Amino acid sequence: MQEVSLYFHIPFCRRRCGYCDFNTFAGMNHYIPDYVKALCGEVEIVLSQAPEKLLAHTIFFGGGTPSLLQPEDFGRIFASVRRSVDVSGNAEITLEANPETVTRESITALYEVGFNRISFGMQSASGRDLHVLDRQHDNLSVLNAVQWSKQAGFKHINLDLIFGIPGQSLESWRQTLELASRLDIDHFSIYSLILEEGTRLKRWVDRGLLDNPDEDLAADMYEFTMDYLNQMGYQQYEISNWARSEEDQCRHNLQYWRYLSYLGFGAGAHGFWQDTRTENAGQILDYIRLAQNALQANFPAGPAVRQVNRLSLWDLLQENMMVSLRLTQEGVSNLELKERYQVNILEVLRIQIDKLLRQGLLESVEHENRLRLTRKGRLFGNRVFAEFVGNPNPNDLKN
Repeated sequence: MQEVSLYFHIPFCRRRCGYCDFNTFAGMNHYIPDYVKALCGEVEIVLSQAPEKLLAHTIFFGGGTPSLLQPEDFGRIFASVRRSVDVSGNAEITLEANPETVTRESITALYEVGFNRISFGMQSASGRDLHVLDRQHDNLSVLNAVQWSKQAGFKHINLDLIFGIPGQSLESWRQTLELASRLDIDHFSIYSLILEEGTRLKRWVDRGLLDNPDEDLAADMYEFTMDYLNQMGYQQYEISNWARSEEDQCRHNLQYWRYLSYLGFGAGAHGFWQDTRTENAGQILDYIRLAQNALQANFPAGPAVRQVNRLSLWDLLQENMMVSLRLTQEGVSNLELKERYQVNILEVLRIQIDKLLRQGLLESVEHENRLRLTRKGRLFGNRVFAEFVGNPNPNDLKN
């Protein structure tokens, strides 16, 4: 029985944040009942076509703001999942939530319906930073959300944080980390702000209403984060993720970083099955129409799919390198990739690997036959990952 992860995209938001370029929509919450019905239909159609028995060991609801759905909505989705696939007895089941959208009662109901991991978008402890990001919550909302989650029974709680915000100081970032770490949770996901084209924040910076983020200061913030969280007992296991212990790591995201199969459901959701990538229609109404009216699917593609890409062996190998090198301790095992692809990466990617070793961005763990990022490599991760994009296919590497 093959283990697989299931991702559900919930694209509804009360308000679209100024920095967000995700597939999200505000003012469409009245479509939630139809959307839930479409999700249930998509799940049952797709999973009924699977070529072998599947065991879901992680389930993740992302968005958007999944916490806008009611517990009974999730109950219906979980019922469809369990009718269609086996679910591991210790499956990790995660919900992303905005702090201002939950109450003590709603969090208790979410735990009772089946969630055992919850992730809140805190972003910053600074009111100024939250205003720049166009966020609607405050610190009290975060404190309450975390406390209510613990009282409900959640043992795995994550906070999302953002650094490199225009006008943010190293001192205000330190205060954010101090407040967040005092909440006694087991996981942090911490990202450098990216000014995405088409967002309000990018337009404000382009018009001179906000300063352009300082890249050198952002690098200082990242280094401070690595040192501070290490002192607080958190292990950096991925370039943007810290956990108290191996048990506290996000198993769903590890599925991505280890380049293993996952199925995506919902508007704009992406999936990856063996050598095939899928992408669903992004607009809510398009998705609902396609998912509700279909009677069959061509696994792993579902009824709402708009794009299916089959990857070559060379594509798979490069993507695997790029994704798995994000794992700061685990990195990439030459032996594991050789077993998976019958290819020696130290031969076919020798030029790229030797270059990164010389630059001090990669290190070789000889006794494990493994490559991983150095501390410097974590700072310049995009430079490392770019080395495994678009390289010419060696003539002797065939599918």
